[in-house]
Amino acid sequence: MMESSSSRGSSLISRNLVIGNRRTSARLEPEMWSALFDISRREHRSVNDIATLVNQHRPTGCSLTAALRVFIMAYFRAAATEEGHSRAGHGYGRVIYNPAAVANAPLIPPRR
Repeated sequence: MMESSSSRGSSLISRNLVIGNRRTSARLEPEMWSALFDISRREHRSVNDIATLVNQHRPTGCSLTAALRVFIMAYFRAAATEEGHSRAGHGYGRVIYNPAAVANAPLIPPRR
C-alpha cells in the first residue's frame, strides 16, 4: 500500500485500497490505520476485505473514510469488556490514557 501525506504537513496518511475490483484510496490518521491493521490480523482478513465489507454496509452519503472510522471505533467499543477496562486501570479515577496498560489489556475475550 502506498503512503503519502500532503505538503502542508497533514497528519493523515493516504493508502490505496481495493474495494471489490475497484481501486480507491482512504486518508486516515496513523492510529486509525494501525487499528485497522490490528483488526485485520485479529479477524484473519485483509484490509481490503474489511474495507469492502465496510463499503457494502455504509449509509448513503457517508464517505468510505468516515465509515472506516466508525467501524474501527465500533469494533473496539464492542470488544471493551469490563475485565479489559479493569486491567487498563479505567473506572477508578486514574488517567484514562495509559498506552502501556491498554497495550497489555486483552481486547477480545479468548474463545471457549
